[in-house]
Amino acid sequence: MPHLPNLLTVLRLVLIVPIALLLLAERHGQALVLFVVAGLSDALDGFLARHYGWTSRLGSILDPIADKLLLSISYICLAVTLVLPWWLAVVVILRDALIVGGASLYRALAGPFDFSPSWLGKLSTLLQLVLITAVLLELSVLPAFAELRWPLIALVLLTSLVSGAHYIWVWTRKFRSTRMKA
Repeated sequence: MPHLPNLLTVLRLVLIVPIALLLLAERHGQALVLFVVAGLSDALDGFLARHYGWTSRLGSILDPIADKLLLSISYICLAVTLVLPWWLAVVVILRDALIVGGASLYRALAGPFDFSPSWLGKLSTLLQLVLITAVLLELSVLPAFAELRWPLIALVLLTSLVSGAHYIWVWTRKFRSTRMKA
């Protein structure tokens, strides 16, 4: 059973293509069901990994990749179909690219490091998930959620920008500290 969290992560990766196809076909109800399944698999694999200590190097790599791909592709598809503004998709994707690129650059210049998401980063990701879920609910079963779309877009924009800037600040401080010790 220690491999169950990794299998759940692989399930989430496999669900990305059908979710994207459903979003592009504007079959929002079906996309919502798969998006919720993907979200529940993420929550379950995280719980199992922490609670039972079923962690692995592979899981620590695949899990954030699955999360970033699911969100990025969902934002791209919702922008292509004009459900969300294209500039929001760009901000969300650039923030993720900044995180991956910054971590890679830090590793190349300063060596390995222990990276854990900040509370701002977690809040940003949570709000990104909430926005997609709310939009899919709005377009499939709860039209009243339309009132939430723009306030959630504003929150996603704000937290994406602030958390991206925060990661730059933290990594710059950490890099300077590492260089001073060397």
